Amino acid sequence: MKFKLSTISSLLLVILCSSMINPPAKNSKMYVSDYENVLGTSLEIKIAATSASDATLAEDKAMNEIDRLNKILSGYDATSEFSLWMRTSNKAVKVSPELFDALNLFDKWRVQTNGALDASAEVVGKVWRDAAKRNTQPTTPELAAAIAKVKQQHWQLNAVNHTATHLDDAPLMLNTFIKSYVMNKACEVAMNSTGTTGVVLNIGGDILVRGEHTEQIEVSDPKADAENDAPIATLSINNKTVATSGNYRRGELVNGQWHSHIVDPRTGQPADKIISATVVADNATDAGALATAFNILTPEESKTLATTVKGAEYMLMTSDGKRFESKGWKNFEKAAVKASVAKPTVTNADKTWDPAYELKINVELAHIEGMRVQRPYLAVWIADKDKKPVRSIALWYNKNKYLNEMTMWYEAYYSKFAEADQSVSSTTSATRSAGKYTLKWDGKNDKGELVKRGPYTIMIEAAREHGTHQLMTQEMDFTQTPKSITIAGGVEIAGASLDYAKKADGQ
Repeated sequence: MKFKLSTISSLLLVILCSSMINPPAKNSKMYVSDYENVLGTSLEIKIAATSASDATLAEDKAMNEIDRLNKILSGYDATSEFSLWMRTSNKAVKVSPELFDALNLFDKWRVQTNGALDASAEVVGKVWRDAAKRNTQPTTPELAAAIAKVKQQHWQLNAVNHTATHLDDAPLMLNTFIKSYVMNKACEVAMNSTGTTGVVLNIGGDILVRGEHTEQIEVSDPKADAENDAPIATLSINNKTVATSGNYRRGELVNGQWHSHIVDPRTGQPADKIISATVVADNATDAGALATAFNILTPEESKTLATTVKGAEYMLMTSDGKRFESKGWKNFEKAAVKASVAKPTVTNADKTWDPAYELKINVELAHIEGMRVQRPYLAVWIADKDKKPVRSIALWYNKNKYLNEMTMWYEAYYSKFAEADQSVSSTTSATRSAGKYTLKWDGKNDKGELVKRGPYTIMIEAAREHGTHQLMTQEMDFTQTPKSITIAGGVEIAGASLDYAKKADGQ
């Protein structure tokens, strides 16, 4: 979805899924679509094409290729080729070129990372998930048994006969970089489609850019992970892949302590020293593999590994706040533009929003089973006690002409929206769960001024093109008392919650 972001402080709309930073090639236009629950996460695809019909054809080809590869490589689909192969034992099975490639790539990266990347990391992951259910730490014998199983040889490949022999009973998952592998194949078929001049594919925060197009990509801050938080870096990318892996969106809570879903299969421990790794590389699979490996390895080990992949550049964020960059990282990073907005003067501190507080708005979109559908248009804003707009938080959409179907937002904000400049970007981040988003309100109005304390209404509106419509409203009194409210869901938004509390340290 694209949406406009005002260059002046009167209109601040979240760049969640937008369009291009540079115009598409001559005689081309950028077409954007967004989906949920693709490979277990969200997907945005942008096609620069000579016509809407060409863009639709290219998009269909890309999405069909994703479906085809998922049917081969998925470990969650019991009928996939990989799952069926997993149920064989000590038998040479002729497999598809794609499954052979995937297994071969895991062999390569297992060696190249000295065991940090391994399809059998699922063995260790399962130990930690089981421990989380018990709310206890895994026992030493449990982890020792898992590590021993990881060290076994899990398969044997025969390149001549194109067969794969499954050798043991260790649970395996072709995660890590296989999403990047699928993205690369999908972009290839889209770029080969008639009339296509450029493709940007974003699946769960990993982004592949191909063709005559340069994409502005914002890197999420792992310590401030709302959709409208400021990024820690902005990149300018052409014909490369950007992959980010981190521990801040998925993991297990064990006895009150958060543990990353990324584990070191060599030690059995969750990766906790690196909280985010972003990699830029020519090859999509390289980017995905390095981003995950860098969460497990030390910065020095990551520096050494990066030299084995030509053209790879990276940025690491550590749990203690340090930032490591490769020498060529600055070649992609755009200089930050600091807004010259004066800090609002608080003359009546007892009557003005406390800047130490913020409101988190959590939205979960409804999941439609049995079919692939685009994400609905959605707007989030704050209104005063007279229902007049105070602050625009987010707007997600594809086509301007259907914005009037969000009737309340249209009445409140469309005139300002129409006057605003367009800005284009994508966001790279650790993979999120499908359909779940967090936004923040810092207590400022559209002019950047802190509002008065008191009651305001949170407005959440969703609509589909010529389809269903849903409006959620919730009044909340903002004082200095933390509070949480849950809002019942409906046809498009499964549910929402509001959390008003002090900001986390460092924000």
